[in-house]
Amino acid sequence: MKLPEPSEQATRFYATALDCLVRDGVPFLIGGAYAMREYAGIFRDTKDLDLFCRPEDARRVLAVLAGAGCRTEVWDPVWLAKAFQEDLFIDVIFNAGNGLGRVDDTWFRHARDVLLFGVPVQLIPPEELIWSKAYVQTRERYDGPDIAHAIRQQGSTLDWRRLLERIEPNWEVLLMHVVNFRYVYPSERARVPDWLVRDLCARVQRQLADPAPRGRLCRGPLLAPRDYEVDIAEWGYEDPRPPRRGGSRAGGADRRADRRDR
Repeated sequence: MKLPEPSEQATRFYATALDCLVRDGVPFLIGGAYAMREYAGIFRDTKDLDLFCRPEDARRVLAVLAGAGCRTEVWDPVWLAKAFQEDLFIDVIFNAGNGLGRVDDTWFRHARDVLLFGVPVQLIPPEELIWSKAYVQTRERYDGPDIAHAIRQQGSTLDWRRLLERIEPNWEVLLMHVVNFRYVYPSERARVPDWLVRDLCARVQRQLADPAPRGRLCRGPLLAPRDYEVDIAEWGYEDPRPPRRGGSRAGGADRRADRRDR
C-alpha cells in the first residue's frame, strides 16, 4: 500500500515552520496525524499540522510563525489558534475544546523524540493523545476508533495510572473507551490492565449504592457542545464547562473549531 505523504508545498511549509520554532527555542509538541502514525499505525493524508504548546507560550509560537510568513489567528481563546499559508495551516493547540485538557509541563516530560520533515521535534505522549481525544464524541466526529487503535498498539506500555489521573474526575469517559476497546478487540483485552478494569467497574458498583447527585447537571457539553445545547438553553440543566471570557462557556462560542480535522 502506498502511504499518503504531504505535497512538496506542504513539506516545505511544515519544515520551515518547525525549523523556525526549534531555532527560536519555544517549547512545542506535535500531535494529530503524525502522532497517530507513530502510536497507532494509522496513516492519513492531511492538510494541517497539529502543534501543541502551553497556553502561556501560544502567543510566542504565533509570533514565530508570523515571522515565517504565516497569517495567524486566535480561533478560540480557550484552546486553539491557527497559522495559515494559502490552503495549508497549522493548528496551535493549548487546551482541550472543553477546557479540561490544558497543556502543561507533564506533556513535555513524557514526550517522544522524532524526526519530522528533517527537523528534530517531539510528539505528544500517547497518554495525552488518548486524553485529548477522549472527549471528542459529536455526531460529526467521534475519536473512539483513534483511541482503540492507539490502545491496540500502545496499551501494554501505556502509563495507565497517569492517564487515569489525567482524566479524573471524569473517569466514566475512560470507562467508555475501555469498554469500546474490549468490544472491538476481544482478543486484545490484555492490553488494558485488569486492575484498571476492576477499578472502573468498582466505581460503577459504588455509584449504584449512592443516591443520585443533587441538582440538574448535564455533562454532555463536555463531549459534544452543539449536540447538548438544548439541555442547557431550554431544559434547565447546569453547564459543567469552565466559564470563559465574556461569560460564555468553553467550547461553545466558535463552531468553526468543531469542523477542524485533527
